[in-house]
Amino acid sequence: MKKMNPLKKNPPSYNAFRGGSYSLIISAVVLALLVVANVFASALPSAMTKYDISSTKLYSVTSNTKVVVNALEQDVTIYWIVQSGKEDDIIENLLSKYETLSGHIKVVKKNPDVFPTFTEQYTNETVQNNSLIVECGDRSRFIGYDDIYIQEADVYSYSYNTSFDGEGAITSAIDYVVSEELPQLYMLEGHGEAELPATFSEQIEKENIEVSSFSLLTVDSVPELTEGKVPDDADCLMIVSPTSDISEEEQKMLANYVTDGGKLLVMAGPTEEGTLKNLYGLLEAYGVEASDGVVIEADREHYAFQAPYVLLPDMAGSDITDSLIEENYFPIMPISQGMKITGSSGNGTVTELLTTSDAAFSKIAGYSLSTYEKEEDDIDGPFSVALSVEANSGGKIVWFASSSFLEDMYNAYSSGANGDMAMNALSSLVGESEAMAIRSKSLNYNYLTISASTSSLLKVMMIGVFPLLYLGIGICVVLTRRKNQNETV
Repeated sequence: MKKMNPLKKNPPSYNAFRGGSYSLIISAVVLALLVVANVFASALPSAMTKYDISSTKLYSVTSNTKVVVNALEQDVTIYWIVQSGKEDDIIENLLSKYETLSGHIKVVKKNPDVFPTFTEQYTNETVQNNSLIVECGDRSRFIGYDDIYIQEADVYSYSYNTSFDGEGAITSAIDYVVSEELPQLYMLEGHGEAELPATFSEQIEKENIEVSSFSLLTVDSVPELTEGKVPDDADCLMIVSPTSDISEEEQKMLANYVTDGGKLLVMAGPTEEGTLKNLYGLLEAYGVEASDGVVIEADREHYAFQAPYVLLPDMAGSDITDSLIEENYFPIMPISQGMKITGSSGNGTVTELLTTSDAAFSKIAGYSLSTYEKEEDDIDGPFSVALSVEANSGGKIVWFASSSFLEDMYNAYSSGANGDMAMNALSSLVGESEAMAIRSKSLNYNYLTISASTSSLLKVMMIGVFPLLYLGIGICVVLTRRKNQNETV
């Protein structure tokens, strides 16, 4: 019987041809699927196809913006003033986010070459490319390019820091054009109060809060003006860094104001003359007592810059602090008054916001202290250096026990956390919790504030431990290789 050659049944050339055909078909199918998937993905909104992996979330919007935008009931138009081909990619991405979030928002490009006089009905300023105009009905707000990309001089490095504030500017503008009434803030004067630092003042303006000043020395109640009329639009009273104490009569007026449902924001620490007894007396009705002197931290983890009076307090969760905790930003409290909750008063609820370590103490000598060491008469901690009070009557108080808390220098050292916390407090008091600070997003860097002990530990690790570890590993590898070579021989 003649045997059949198995090679003749399926010649190699035939098998190769068939295998190649299969590969070609599979490749064509995969390519077609990829084309279809790409077409489908391109039709989806950018929010579903792009993921923001930037450290500052440059290409994302915050929950604050989502609250404002989702609540819109009126149509808002954002005019994007830009020449063709000169669109800013970051701004374009941000505007697409707003359109995706709400059907009430429409973005319209306006080429100044085609519409040279369009912006004149909204502003007299020189309009740069990538500026914006937000409009709703008869109200509008112009957002210049310099309001989106903010440059601030750094006096320590002799350079400029650039940050992107597009989201904060746009959300603020939207909130402004759809609001019929704006929150009213009254600032107390007559006791050597400090002017608002520029950075915080800009934040207040951005959040559409109108500011007025008044004196308790010329009125009979709070916040009564010289005409004797109590304005119905008074949403909050603010006291910033007084250098002298209020009178007992002023204390009574402020206490009655809170009892009647008023909102009070205080930033006041120890002065060179000592404790502001009457001012801090406002807290006694709620079981809070102010300690004499200046708070000093004995725990190196809780102070900065080798200065035990520049506190790095622990931050408790609350409506005011949650956004900062989430983003790992922590405030700095310099030259602070110590506050202690002595017990429940029955007049309201006290919530600690910022607290020292158990090792903290208050130097009775205050501004006259000659040592940071604890002495016999000094007062043991821990202390609260920021707290909130919710009175049973509906009134509210937020108290920061430092007069330097808002200074631009300390705000910069905290990477803006000080200003943001104060802004969050003010927003909660005036009833604009959705307007809590939207941070500008740095395009450079932020200060990293760490304790002295952490700094020393990092130096030891980077200069000593890691190099020695790498050296040890290298020696082990060399010895192992030599041992293996000797065994082979």
